[in-house]
Amino acid sequence: MAKANLQPTAGYILVEPVAIQKQTASGIYLPDSHDEKPQQAKVLAIGPDETTDSGVKRPAPCKKGDTIIYKKWGGNEVKLGLTDKDEVLFIEFKDVLAILK
Repeated sequence: MAKANLQPTAGYILVEPVAIQKQTASGIYLPDSHDEKPQQAKVLAIGPDETTDSGVKRPAPCKKGDTIIYKKWGGNEVKLGLTDKDEVLFIEFKDVLAILK
């Protein structure tokens, strides 16, 4: 399944996590056991506007191509292949905390 073939449903954003740097500024390499889930991601696709229970339409907080910061435990992981590089997330509009400029 290719990333380009996925279209999020209303209220969701399809993102690709940005890799975490495994070396500190002083040159020390961090072990894999030190890895934390990334909170930055590149937006690949955006679903239609979300409609709240009260009928109000809520547009996406970002656009395709943006790099966002999302809630630490936000998103639903989907593996498209055998490696972590083939992983994408579906994030709810409300889980987007910021857009990196």
